[in-house]
Amino acid sequence: MNDRTELSEFLKSRRARLRPEDVGLRDHGGARRVAGLRREELARLAGVSIAHYTRLEQGKGDSVSDEILDAVGAALRLDGDELTYLHRIARPPLSCAAGAATVPASLRYLLESFVMTPALVVGRHTQIVGWNQLAVAVFGDFPALPADRRTLSHLLFIEPHLRELHRTGWERAAREHVAHLRVLLGRYRGDSGLAAHIDHMRELSADFARMWAAHPVAQVRSRTYVLHHPVVGELTLHGELIALPDEPACCGLDLFAAEPGSASERALRKLASPDAASEQARRKVASPGAAESAVVASAQ
Repeated sequence: MNDRTELSEFLKSRRARLRPEDVGLRDHGGARRVAGLRREELARLAGVSIAHYTRLEQGKGDSVSDEILDAVGAALRLDGDELTYLHRIARPPLSCAAGAATVPASLRYLLESFVMTPALVVGRHTQIVGWNQLAVAVFGDFPALPADRRTLSHLLFIEPHLRELHRTGWERAAREHVAHLRVLLGRYRGDSGLAAHIDHMRELSADFARMWAAHPVAQVRSRTYVLHHPVVGELTLHGELIALPDEPACCGLDLFAAEPGSASERALRKLASPDAASEQARRKVASPGAAESAVVASAQ
C-alpha cells in the first residue's frame, strides 16, 4: 500500500462525489470529462492555487499547512472522520509498529465478569485477541480458527457463517468495518502489519476490494445489529467500541448488550446457560465441518 497513492485516490474520490450545483457553481452544460468537480473548481472553492491543489492530489502533502488541509476539507465537504483522516495521510508516516497484542490478566478478569454481555478485545489489525464465553455463544466458535484467520476482517468477508447471521444486514456491517479500517490506517500510520493485512484482504475477497475502492472513512461508534442466531432466533444487540489507550497494540474493547427486559435479553440469558452450550455442541456434531465455518464477529 503506497501512502502517496492513498492520499491521491482519497482526494479524487471525494472530488468525484460533488457536482457543481452541490457547491453553488454554475454548470455551463456540455459533457464533463471528469466525474464531479474539476481540480480548478475545487481549488477555487478552497481558496488555493490550482498548482498547490494539484500537488496535494498527486500525493505530495508533506509541506501543506493545516490551514490548507482544512480549506480543502471544507471545499470537499468532508465530515469530521474524513477530515481527521486527510490530515493524517497528508503527513509523513511515523514508525508506530506495536508488539503482539496481549490481554493482561486484569482485562481477562473483566471480560469474564460480563455475564450478560458478549465482549471482545480487538487488536490493531482487527485480530480477536480476547473474548468471553458469551461472545463465543453468540458469534460462533472463532477460537477454533487459526490465529492468522481469527480477525474481524476474515470473519466478515471469508467465513460464511457471518453472512447467515447478519443476512440482509451484512452489507452495512461489512461497509462499516472497511470504513473503520481506514480510520485505523490513518491512526496507525507506519504500521506495516496493518497495511499488509489490508492488502491481504483486498487480494482474498472481491467484496472487500470493492468496498475498499470506494474509500469509506468512519469511526466505529454505537451501532445496532439484528442477528439471526441458529439457537435462539432473532437477536438485537447494541454495540459499543471502547478505546484502550493504555494497551497500544489493541484497538479496543467491543461490548454488546440487549435492551433490558426485551426478548433479546432473554435470548442472551438462554445462550449464557449450560443448555445452550450443549445445543451448539450438538449442532456442530450434526453438521460436519461446521467447526471451521461457524464463526462470526461484530463489524467495526
